Amino acid sequence: MKYFEEKQNKIAIERINILLEKADQVFDKNKLRANRYVELARKIAMKVNLKLTKTQKRKFCKHCYSYLKPGVNSTIRITNHKLVTYCKECKKYTRIILSKPTQK
Repeated sequence: MKYFEEKQNKIAIERINILLEKADQVFDKNKLRANRYVELARKIAMKVNLKLTKTQKRKFCKHCYSYLKPGVNSTIRITNHKLVTYCKECKKYTRIILSKPTQK
């Protein structure tokens, strides 16, 4: 049973990566299709109970789940040790705390 789950997770990871790459390629031509690819990638991750990586999570908006392309439909800024991503589709912010440098 464990072998089957490992194989299933491996296939799911590959498909999620492919869908997010396709979303990046298609975004300039068709934003709706890019958003659909993000939706499919999320559904696959939820179906097999996988966590997306940090880079994968930051590719889409947490509120409206639209694919984010900096400068086109999102703005990214760094303020007070926080990475602030502003989605121009739903007009909401996502704040990610950046690690502060350790003092020795």
